[in-house]
Amino acid sequence: MGTVTGTPRSVLRYETWTLQPDREPDAEQVLYAMQCAVDGETSPTSEDFAEPQDWVLRHCGQNPSHHTYREIITRPWRTWRQT
Repeated sequence: MGTVTGTPRSVLRYETWTLQPDREPDAEQVLYAMQCAVDGETSPTSEDFAEPQDWVLRHCGQNPSHHTYREIITRPWRTWRQT
């Protein structure tokens, strides 16, 4: 049997990355929805926040004891390495 002489080596390279909302012309759209915190029902997703707000008003009209909601925003982000 042979003997291993040497030790494993690791090479670490630290890089600086930037993260920001993607506002490029080809970026995905920001999408909005609302979710009822009482029963978990969720509005349709829309690029226009007014549509989920209208859903909340209809939902609470149909369910008078449902007073709390969550806003759900899907926003595209991008990263890149700084050189």
